[in-house]
Amino acid sequence: MTTKGSAPGQGPAGRARFFYGDKLRLARLITGLSLDELGGLVAASRQFVHQLETGAKEPTDEMRDALAAALAVTSAFFATPATNPVREEDCHFRRLASAPRALIAQAVARGTALEALVDALEGQVRMPIVDFPEEARPASPDAIERIAENARQHWGLGLDGPITSMMRVVENAGAVVVHFDDLTDRIDALSMARRRPIIVRSTAKAAGARLRFDLAHEAAHLIMHQGIVTGDSVTEGEAHRFAGAFLIPRTAFAREFPRSRRALDWNALFTMKLRWKVSVRAIARRAFDLGLIDAAQYRTANIQLVKTGQAKAERYDERVAVEEPELLRAAISWVSNRDTIFMHHLLANLGMAPELFARLTGERMPTLPDNVVPLGMAKLL
Repeated sequence: MTTKGSAPGQGPAGRARFFYGDKLRLARLITGLSLDELGGLVAASRQFVHQLETGAKEPTDEMRDALAAALAVTSAFFATPATNPVREEDCHFRRLASAPRALIAQAVARGTALEALVDALEGQVRMPIVDFPEEARPASPDAIERIAENARQHWGLGLDGPITSMMRVVENAGAVVVHFDDLTDRIDALSMARRRPIIVRSTAKAAGARLRFDLAHEAAHLIMHQGIVTGDSVTEGEAHRFAGAFLIPRTAFAREFPRSRRALDWNALFTMKLRWKVSVRAIARRAFDLGLIDAAQYRTANIQLVKTGQAKAERYDERVAVEEPELLRAAISWVSNRDTIFMHHLLANLGMAPELFARLTGERMPTLPDNVVPLGMAKLL
């Protein structure tokens, strides 16, 4: 981010640069504002905001502070360039084809900001080693079954019983799980294949069984789809097949699935749901995938769920607990409890205001005593 003829880190007049336009663009995308909308908040034209983002112009101190206030960051946010930002090709979106481009850009930008926070926390607290097995893209449904079984064995989960907590499986494997409340109801769950993977879970689904399936689905992308653009019906189908196979391995499923030549045994299916913590809709699909029911029986199962009002919310959903993320909250809590002032200093260096911190993590910034000003904030005064 230099102007023509200036040295790196220098502005037009040869002074040190304290404003990087790429960080302005990042902050704008995080909040989901257009150039026009941001311009309206700071009494500037769309063209001027664009020139700031491209480095063609630099703001006055007053404009810089106004931009920071409008974007829930501090002026320090703009003082360093964006390094190794998350790219769209790093992300696995469930609804890539139908998701609005602005929402995709917003999710990617939030991933970049979240990753910067996680990197800073890792300098203070030890997080699990990233341990997602890497597999080649499967060539057949049987290959997906084997990959899912291998992943279970890799993580010491065995093949005979239910997974107690799908959340802990992915977090123990090193993924950071968050939810962006205002985004995931429109773009569903997604994952980001980075040095430390990020999984963004949906909060639009209240059912614990469906959230477990989502986590297994995102684990599938991280294991099978490195460097592959996903979001199409083929890759989504592969991830769905993996999720079903990971949650209920085929041998155990065949042993426990209630067999019937005619009608499905719904009571037995709901018993299976409660044991394995998997929705009946997913169990019916798993039975069809494994050839235990035919296409007509599978269609009948789906029709019955719709007719009984269970297309989105099933019977006994309340008995499958919603698994909450623990890793990021624990890291923030550990650093904050050890030294609240240091935690504020860390966030000040990142340029994160309380609103952005809460938007990314779902947590509240730790409170400082009234008579304490953190060093990082003092430098900005």
